[in-house]
Amino acid sequence: MRLAFFGDVVGKAGRKALEEHLPYLRRDLSLDFVVVNAENSAGGFGVTETIARDLFDYGADCLTLGNHSWDQRDALTYITREDRLLRPCNYPPSVEAPGKGANLYTLADGRRVAVISVLGRLYMDSLDDPFQAVERELNALPLGMVADAVIVDVHAEATSEKMAMGHFCDGRASLVVGTHTHIPTADAQILPGGTAYQTDAGMCGDYDSVIGMKKDGSVKRFATRLPTERMGPAEGPGTACGVMIETDDKTGLAVRVDPIRVGGRLKEIIPE
Repeated sequence: MRLAFFGDVVGKAGRKALEEHLPYLRRDLSLDFVVVNAENSAGGFGVTETIARDLFDYGADCLTLGNHSWDQRDALTYITREDRLLRPCNYPPSVEAPGKGANLYTLADGRRVAVISVLGRLYMDSLDDPFQAVERELNALPLGMVADAVIVDVHAEATSEKMAMGHFCDGRASLVVGTHTHIPTADAQILPGGTAYQTDAGMCGDYDSVIGMKKDGSVKRFATRLPTERMGPAEGPGTACGVMIETDDKTGLAVRVDPIRVGGRLKEIIPE
């Protein structure tokens, strides 16, 4: 099976990058299933129903969220009606967060892909233990038994926490990939147990920016520590960044992993 994951979509530039590139990437790479992190797609803050539907039209099969899950009010109700939209799985049960943090999707040919979204703890708004939450979901959706492939989106600030999650899931997931920090890392690899891993997929957005936001205001905040106008997404040409894997149909484990970068300012990488 061929699967792809695209990192945080930041504003209109990120949406346009996916609109332009995802349809032909899906065709040319023979992708069976595509996951997109959409949590910055609405002006940099959350996702709306209209934008989610557009991303599905571009070729996404599942959308994941993160610490901006509820920035747009209609996400709270849309997620209860759309099981292809996932929020982090480690909300405390007492919160009764709407929607799901993991789900199983059946392809037209009968193969099944599980997607798990989880929020890290280090330097983030603290939820329940992400490792125990992922353990629970992996036990409910075991690779090679219930699911033919398992993708875990680790939305976290610290690279150490993401790498720890990769090793924690090794041999039990097809792909563990990080989001949130918006910069594509150069460590795409297959871990010893057969799980593909990349610390951060990178964002889909304008890289002439500060992690997708207009650079002038961001630089001023860092340089002066003075308040500035509300930050907004950079609006130049966007790069679509992600990772593609190929799995062994018998085990669901990865046999290949490649980064994807297309459009915009970054050097292009398109798997053959």
